[in-house]
Amino acid sequence: MAWPYFLDCHRYFTSEDEGCYDPLEKLRGGLEADEALPSGLPPTFIRFSHHSYAQMVRVLRRTASRCAHVARTYSIGRSFDGRELLVIEFSSRPGQHELMEPEVKLIGNIHGNEVAGREMLIYLAQYLCSEYLLGNPRIQRLLNTTRIHLLPSMNPDGYEVAAAEGAGYNGWTSGRQNAQNLDLNRNFPDLTSEYYQLAETRGARSDHIPIPQHYWWGKVAPETKAIMKWMQTIPFVLSASLHGGDLVVSYPFDFSKHPQEEKMFSPTPDEKMFKLLSRAYADVHPMMMDRSENRCGGNFLKRGSIINGADWYSFTGGMSDFNYLHTNCFEITVELGCVKFPPEEALYALWQHNKESLLNFVETVHRGIKGVVMDKFGKPVKNARILVKGIRHDITTAPDGDYWRLLPPGTHIVIAQAPGYTRVIKKVILPARMKRAGRVDFILQPLGVGPRNSLHGLRRTGPHDPLGGASSLGEATEPDPLRARRQPSADGSKPWWWSYFTSLSTHRPRWLLKY
Repeated sequence: MAWPYFLDCHRYFTSEDEGCYDPLEKLRGGLEADEALPSGLPPTFIRFSHHSYAQMVRVLRRTASRCAHVARTYSIGRSFDGRELLVIEFSSRPGQHELMEPEVKLIGNIHGNEVAGREMLIYLAQYLCSEYLLGNPRIQRLLNTTRIHLLPSMNPDGYEVAAAEGAGYNGWTSGRQNAQNLDLNRNFPDLTSEYYQLAETRGARSDHIPIPQHYWWGKVAPETKAIMKWMQTIPFVLSASLHGGDLVVSYPFDFSKHPQEEKMFSPTPDEKMFKLLSRAYADVHPMMMDRSENRCGGNFLKRGSIINGADWYSFTGGMSDFNYLHTNCFEITVELGCVKFPPEEALYALWQHNKESLLNFVETVHRGIKGVVMDKFGKPVKNARILVKGIRHDITTAPDGDYWRLLPPGTHIVIAQAPGYTRVIKKVILPARMKRAGRVDFILQPLGVGPRNSLHGLRRTGPHDPLGGASSLGEATEPDPLRARRQPSADGSKPWWWSYFTSLSTHRPRWLLKY
């Protein structure tokens, strides 16, 4: 039986004679003790080396302490062996979701022996903190407008197995799984198979697919549960999972439309946006853009170093597909290099290759549109649906009524709707070079309330939308034409059918005016 991690020996066993044995003591490994930097080095110094679990926790906590006004650490759960899944967050208000501030997460080390992503995120955390304190305008603007969550190690138990063999000696699979021998990137619910069935059904929703009950009958890793709970707690917009073993960026779907096909192009409804997100990483990565076909990842050169996941190789239970089909979040998978456990001397070059790509990718969360959905009294509408004509994938509003919809450049018809309210339609034009999300708010009217003299089409009542220009649609309601025709006009004149009925008889049917 595992020792309950919330019980501490010193709290519950005051006497040394009782001989309390705490199995987690070794895992803590002196985490509270600060790790001093070598003398003469500035606090902005980054040590480009591998980090054990204890060292990683110390670095993240020290970084959050240095930038306490824009950073904090928190745990989303524990691994099977009891190690904390520690996240460091950067935001202008740490620990708080701000209205219309997009949420981004970067996850490393989902496979324990693929360690490059783990180290890149540890370095990125230190870099963001240092550059913010030094007054770097780009980093300050990024942290003031974006809430960034970094989880360097999703599989700390597997890492310890791989690290015991050491860099250069680690096999292709040693430490890949967690302590339960589960591959965490095959352990998520298979919602893609259900999506393919729903996509063939006219009118059926194929987004925000619930987790099937039979999924819980199998073996679900605590790390997987922690990630799913994390995703349901925070309205993430964008995500990347960092892997190793090749040099390419892949995007959903990872599971083929035809299960028998090991390699088959299987796009999502947001294919254009996923390609744009993937290129945001690959196009500024010097090695991914290297024209040599003999290099690592050279077989993806003709594709621009990006590929649809199922077109590369098909598998089920992946984290990226689950993000897209269960939440609002768009996630890509980044393979950082052909060596899964690189030697320490290669880490600085890896950081130089990936630093700009990581920053550029996070900045793409500000593409598309954002806004607030509210009722006529200004009250936010939670879980309202945001539809884009031509893209069969809806997103929903957060508890504060705010939303973010990643969209490629072009003209889009955007619809907001919620139960008990009329639909609102707007036309949005996104220029190709627009680097900032356009603001598109929606005010929903309750059903049964609206202008009664509007009989034909949609009534344009909203303010001028700067994104759509003069030709854009404002807020539009759908009145009940039958109800409108039954009512007499405000000036006392008779309804349109009055002359017909009075011509049939000398007795005027005044009793009809009551209905």
